[in-house]
Amino acid sequence: MIEAEAVTVRIGRRVLLDDVSFTAQTGAVTGIVGPNGSGKTTLLRALVRAAPVSSGRIVLDGNDLRIRPRRWIARHIAEVGQRSEPDPSLRIVDEVSLGGLAEHGVLRSGLAAFDDRVADALDAVELSHRAFDRLSTLSGGELQRVALARALAHGASHVLLDEPTNHLDIRHRLEIVSLLRRIAPTVVIVLHDLDLAAEVCDHVVVLHRGRVAGAGRPSDVFRPQLLDDVYDVTTHTHPGPDGRARLSFTLPSPHLTPRTKESA
Repeated sequence: MIEAEAVTVRIGRRVLLDDVSFTAQTGAVTGIVGPNGSGKTTLLRALVRAAPVSSGRIVLDGNDLRIRPRRWIARHIAEVGQRSEPDPSLRIVDEVSLGGLAEHGVLRSGLAAFDDRVADALDAVELSHRAFDRLSTLSGGELQRVALARALAHGASHVLLDEPTNHLDIRHRLEIVSLLRRIAPTVVIVLHDLDLAAEVCDHVVVLHRGRVAGAGRPSDVFRPQLLDDVYDVTTHTHPGPDGRARLSFTLPSPHLTPRTKESA
């Protein structure tokens, strides 16, 4: 379980997060959503002490991260960022094996690195057949799948994912979504797609200008009044084939001022 308690992040005079609190329960997928610049990535960085927390605290399974060394944090939390920029000369198997570095302390190279955990991770993202290819030969979507395999191989109890479906085609996006509950017992994921968040998340936190605008089950939180205010749009709901509401958005209608005789 990850608990953020009244977390505030300031960079100079800018307040990036303001008194943010939420709980990511073990056994659940917690989604962080909100418009660009709302503080989503900053919040993920704060959860691993990569962003300076001015006040408040992060608690991981009862452990206050302010007093835990970074090595301990790295062993318990795996991260998948928006963009992966690994060494292009590495082979896929070596990059995925790095997921076990925090646990084992040393990188095993060659065939020794191709252990069961790494093999299972590569199989899960359908890259086993390319295990010994260089990263320089991969597309952006394939690199994202390698990053997810690395998180799987890490074996951490908590995983933070920042837009993990970026660059992926429809099929691989669905496959990655199906892996979420296998990656770790506690998953926190940043998403832009609200329909996807409603589908895969048990709990969502909506950020707006660095503050929590709403939190709870997606069906309770994704309401037109809240989304209209946060995203500055007009939200429409439609019944989906599975009975769940689907969302669509339009720009708000402009406020038209009637023309007077003097202005005609």
